[in-house]
Formats: sequence, C-alpha cells, structure tokens
Amino acid sequence: MAPSPRRAWQRMLSGRRLDLLDPTPLDIEIEDIAHGLAFVARWNGQTRGDWPYSVAEHSLLVEEIFDRQDPGGDPCWRLAALLHDAPEYVIGDMISPVKAALGREYGAMDERLASAIHRRFGLPGSLPPAIKKRIKAADRISARLEAISIAGFGAAEARRLFPVPDAAMMEGLTIALRPPSDSRHAYLARFADLMALIDGRI
Repeated sequence: MAPSPRRAWQRMLSGRRLDLLDPTPLDIEIEDIAHGLAFVARWNGQTRGDWPYSVAEHSLLVEEIFDRQDPGGDPCWRLAALLHDAPEYVIGDMISPVKAALGREYGAMDERLASAIHRRFGLPGSLPPAIKKRIKAADRISARLEAISIAGFGAAEARRLFPVPDAAMMEGLTIALRPPSDSRHAYLARFADLMALIDGRI
C-alpha cells in the first residue's frame, strides 16, 4: 500500500484551506492574516511587558516608517510594507539565526506565500527591487527600535546588529504592547484605509 501523501495545508478560521506548498490567492483572507499575526510574537516572545509584541504591531510600525521615507507615496507600496511579514501568519516568526539554519527551503516557502498574498490584494507577485529595499530599511529601523525598547539589547549592540542609515527616523516612534484583539483590529483598520486609498475612495 502506498503511503498517504503528507498533509501540507492549514485550515483557517475563515474556513479556507491554504496549501503551504502551493498557495493560491483564492485561499487567502485578510482576516486570517490579521488574526494570525496578532498572535505571533516577535523575538520569540523574549520582550518586556505584559503582552507579547506581535508581528501585527511590528507590521504597523514598519508601514509607518516606510511612509516616513516617502510621505504621501503610492499607497500600493505602503500596503506592501504592511504585508511584508504576512506569510508569518502560517509559518510563524523565526529569528534570523534559525532562518539561516533552516536554509533555502524555509525561504522558498516564505516567497511562495508572499507572492500569493501580494496577488490576492492586487500587488505584483514579486515587488520591484527598489520597493523591497525601502521595506527592508524600514524593517531594520523597526528592529533597532524594538531591540532597544523591549528586547533587552544595549544601544551599542543594537547599533552593531541593526545598522540604519538615519537614526533620526526613529524619533517619535513608539512600541505598542496591547492585547491581540486590539492588534488585530488595528491591522485590519490600517489595511482598510490603504485599500480605500488605492481604490481612490479617500
């Protein structure tokens, strides 16, 4: 008897079944993404405070920093910044050393999911290199701020591990620690605002 094929799908609260090895845009819902990211902790949960710092909160911060880099820029790319870690709603957030140890297979799964998510919401499956670079820069600024504010890093260590071209970009930014339900609602609200901008409704 042939062995049963491995299950490669995840059932979502929306009822969707997302194939992790061959994801399609049709099986992706923003409510599932927001819910999942609100319950995924950054820094493996090793952060100060009474609530974990979620990937949803991190994504909101990265989008804010991205907008600071080019105020009033194309809302499509701001949406891409908000969704930059969206695959983690099903594969979780892993710190860089773990990603490096897992190698190419993890990265390939992340890329497939990201492409499907982008296409689901009207973005190109592969983002332009210049946009990827800006999102990466915003992500690094966020990581520096998080490292110092809640993850126990000293300022000198954070500067070495998370170099940023302009530390002034962190001025006035805050880290939000709140219940997952609040993070989920904030993420969905920001998504709705950006989609309205893209559609020309506001």
